[in-house]
Amino acid sequence: MKSSKLNTKSKKLKSPDIVKVKPRVKPYKVRAPVMSYDGVAPRKLKPREKENYVNGKEFERQLAEFYEKDQFSDKLAESVSKIAHGLSFAPNFINYSYKDEMVGDAIVKMLTAVRNKKFRLNSGFSPFSYFTTIAFHAFINRIKKEKKQHEAVKEYREKKYAEMICSQHIPNGGIYLEPLKNDDSDEYDY
Repeated sequence: MKSSKLNTKSKKLKSPDIVKVKPRVKPYKVRAPVMSYDGVAPRKLKPREKENYVNGKEFERQLAEFYEKDQFSDKLAESVSKIAHGLSFAPNFINYSYKDEMVGDAIVKMLTAVRNKKFRLNSGFSPFSYFTTIAFHAFINRIKKEKKQHEAVKEYREKKYAEMICSQHIPNGGIYLEPLKNDDSDEYDY
């Protein structure tokens, strides 16, 4: 047999018959159970239930029960509250100072949607995702309202400071310098 060259990216081998392949999966290591000093294996701890967890199937069952009886159950209200509180811990909402207002708005919007029977049970979609979307949009709307209010307060302050400079009635003999506006953007340099 002639030795032929096998071209590969990593090495050039002389014979194609002698190719070693390393296994990709590491072998499973069996660990002995941890024993306590008295020779008895410790009991496994029961996994702690997350405080803001909502079971989707149970939530759907609670909605179906409400649609039949037209009466809010405590579990349904608690599930709606858990959805709003759980979403408030998402990374994009966690650091707002008005997080409680965001949660309150979301709960009101979700309970309104439940009362008006906006979710169709036979649609094939998850009620959890539907109500989480309602809460998400309520959070976004609260952020927009707070931003608008902050801008109004900021404009009022600037207007008042400008009036104080023009009338030269600065309290306590302080000096106020109006911030310079950048030409490139709408922001002020301080």
